[in-house]
Amino acid sequence: MAAKTFIENAKVMAKGQVTIPKDVREALGVTNGDHVTFIVEGNVVCMANSSVFAMQALQKEMEGAGEDTGLSSDEDVMAAVKELRNKEM
Repeated sequence: MAAKTFIENAKVMAKGQVTIPKDVREALGVTNGDHVTFIVEGNVVCMANSSVFAMQALQKEMEGAGEDTGLSSDEDVMAAVKELRNKEM
């Protein structure tokens, strides 16, 4: 999906609740029951799909971990997986 910039407004209700506009929900891929994450930097707040945000944070944290363990190619990873599966049998 290509990045699309747009502006939406919403009213804050008495209990601090806000309805996320439909276009924003669709852009984030969130539906009923999903969780969202708020990232606050100064006076700017970004909202993200919590699942996507967590996965991106994990990927960033794990960046380079494969090379640190000697897994530098897809073939290395597949060989390690096969070795582990054989040990379990």
